[in-house]
Amino acid sequence: MANKTEDLRAKTDDQLTADLADLKREQFNLRFQAATSQLERPARIKEVRRDIARIKTLQSERNDASAKA
Repeated sequence: MANKTEDLRAKTDDQLTADLADLKREQFNLRFQAATSQLERPARIKEVRRDIARIKTLQSERNDASAKA
């Protein structure tokens, strides 16, 4: 998990925004698959949700840091 966070910290704001959009799209597709009973890996929903939270937390930290500077 720490490795994933380090990878995210190395990315630019634009890359994080793009990753967030991709994850939200994947989350939507996973929810749709779950509703139609076609979901192969139910744990992936949890992984995607947490990845989204990681990115949002990092973006929030960066916004707070830039506001103070």
